[in-house]
Amino acid sequence: MRSFVALFRKELRSYFGSPPFYFVATAFLAYAGYYFHSDLIYFITFGFGLNIMENFWQILFVDLRLVLIFAVPLLTMRLLAEERRLGTLELLLTYPLRDGAIVAAKLGACLVVVATLLAGTLVYPLLVYHVEPFAFEPLFAAYLGLLLFAGVCASYGLFISSLTDSQVLAGFLTALPLLLLWLLSWNEAAAASGTLPVVRAISLFNHFQPFSVGVIDLRDVFYFLYATGLFVWATLRVLEARQWRGRR
Repeated sequence: MRSFVALFRKELRSYFGSPPFYFVATAFLAYAGYYFHSDLIYFITFGFGLNIMENFWQILFVDLRLVLIFAVPLLTMRLLAEERRLGTLELLLTYPLRDGAIVAAKLGACLVVVATLLAGTLVYPLLVYHVEPFAFEPLFAAYLGLLLFAGVCASYGLFISSLTDSQVLAGFLTALPLLLLWLLSWNEAAAASGTLPVVRAISLFNHFQPFSVGVIDLRDVFYFLYATGLFVWATLRVLEARQWRGRR
């Protein structure tokens, strides 16, 4: 446990002590602020009698999800790719730590960073609440959905980072498939009737949408947790295979 905590703290220091993190954080909060302002102005101007608070939060959190899709790959691309490039991955694997602890420390540190970025967006609902009080339950569901969504993105990014020593390639191969999984069900008319249930089942959009309207469905929670666990398992298999190759 002591070694795990040491590695976890090392990963956090590498995040908060590196200038690229602050560029990512600045860009994330800038885009989040832009979406908050533009979405709020849109619903105030063109609400047409709709429940502004309900519809505003829905579209805002869908937009925040888009920002996460591009921010998380920038945070995960270095996790194992940098270790491979510097030749320190083999050294790390010789530490008195199980592969699961290494993966958990790196993934946990990344999720703490993502949670910190999301915490910075709490100022937006607080500003709105000061003007127009609203129920916090839908907001809790939406933030829970964002954290579960970030878990899938981060675990997939960690898996891709374990396959290459190029951070740029890891970031690229993380962002594009995640974007594809989000867009899969946007144009359901173009999908064959036989494949539509499959598209809906694996689409990130379909499973995140209920959270954005304040609904916590256990099936969607299971989907995100299962996908996160699957990518963690795949990362462990990659590390295991690398160890076996090193013993030959």
